[in-house]
Amino acid sequence: MDVHEVLLPGVGLRYEFTNHDGERIGVVAQRSGDFEIMIYDGDDPDEARPLFRLNEEEAEALAQILGAPRIVERFADLSREVPGLASGRIRLQEASAYVNHPLGQTRARTRTGVSIVAVVRGEEVIASPGPQLVLRAGDVLVVIGTDMGIAGLARILES
Repeated sequence: MDVHEVLLPGVGLRYEFTNHDGERIGVVAQRSGDFEIMIYDGDDPDEARPLFRLNEEEAEALAQILGAPRIVERFADLSREVPGLASGRIRLQEASAYVNHPLGQTRARTRTGVSIVAVVRGEEVIASPGPQLVLRAGDVLVVIGTDMGIAGLARILES
């Protein structure tokens, strides 16, 4: 699918794409952090009807809802397609030395070659977590790497 990006001077950026039904969809990412979702009129390509507006927090929540499950699916698909690449999930136990510490302290990629691509915390999915994310007991780390690296990370997190 092609997504076209259009600079809107003084406003922000507009992203446009055509969905599977042939409807042209637009998303205006305003400099304020707000987003406006619109659909274009089929008869007039310059006429758009706003569907809804989201503030920055609402847009982030929607992105997590829509994107996180697909991230996990894509990594699972990738691990089937690329020999030697695996994906997995590691639950952080209460006894782990990394509970209540930033993710970066695990040094997961440096020590094992494994990337932590998401953290599932209850019903919340944190996609592409940064090193400053504080880990909690019960968090499920979605990881990608080799089988040996994933097993190594599980051992590190258990200690």
